[in-house]
Amino acid sequence: MKKITTMVAGIVLASSVLAAPLVAASDYPSRPVKFVVPWPPGDLEDVLTRIIAEEMTKETGKPATVINKPGGGAVVGTSEVALARPDGLTIGSFVNDLLTFKILAGGVPWGHETFEPVGIFLDYPFVLATRGDAPYNSMKELAAYSQSNDVSLGHFGYQAGPTAMTFKAAEVLGVNFSSDAPFDATDCSVLANGDADVINTTTQLILACLKSGDAKVLTSFTSERISVAPDAPTLNEIAGIPMTTWNGLFVPAGTPQEIKDKIAAIAKKALESDRVKEIANTTGASIYWQPAAEASKRIAEEVEQSKDLLKYMNK
Repeated sequence: MKKITTMVAGIVLASSVLAAPLVAASDYPSRPVKFVVPWPPGDLEDVLTRIIAEEMTKETGKPATVINKPGGGAVVGTSEVALARPDGLTIGSFVNDLLTFKILAGGVPWGHETFEPVGIFLDYPFVLATRGDAPYNSMKELAAYSQSNDVSLGHFGYQAGPTAMTFKAAEVLGVNFSSDAPFDATDCSVLANGDADVINTTTQLILACLKSGDAKVLTSFTSERISVAPDAPTLNEIAGIPMTTWNGLFVPAGTPQEIKDKIAAIAKKALESDRVKEIANTTGASIYWQPAAEASKRIAEEVEQSKDLLKYMNK
């Protein structure tokens, strides 16, 4: 991680003073557009960003593709967008951690002024899940079980918001994780292979094993209980942790407003499709469009909220 951030930090700084965009706003896009997802394919941000890219291709006649750039806890992909010219041809699809926790914790080659939001479009149905045959069905039962049995945790990394929230909930509820490890994707295989006993993840990544009964949800990291696990309480209900995990579209600072407006209009139209409604119904995700001004305010508020959780990072 240190090598990655050191290598790109100076380049990101230098790129911030490069020349103006190569594409005039009135001609946008004159060349192919690239959406960068800094995670492996398959989760909701990837699926929805691909739908937005398809709509952009349809609306503009120019190819728009999604490039998955995982690595370094999303540092690799996010840094690529930070290095891009502010011309709307490189768009990041970012989880809120990258704009809050990652910056506050330090060690990343971007800051609060590096990116500008186009809009937020997804509240993840983020959950804490375990195998279907686990001898506990709630966080209270997990806490009791963990006092005399080893319980391992799988998560998305030590600087990820849900990881910090999980560690805080464990402290509040008396859960003792004997070990923990980060994964690029916490999916059904992590549980099935015994790599972890409990994982924080999204319902999209474990949908197959939820449907088969091979996995079950203990709690959700959402503002309301999710439709695919209505009996599982939220973290706010049981531990007083109100934060959620969301995803949005971001461009390098300095991108012309006309270009951002065009990207926003295309994304909003794509997210109104029946296909997206079906995804929301199937996974329990909250899919919507929150425009840039509201997104900026939300990020500023979450930066302050995130400071309380910093002590649970890097455990």
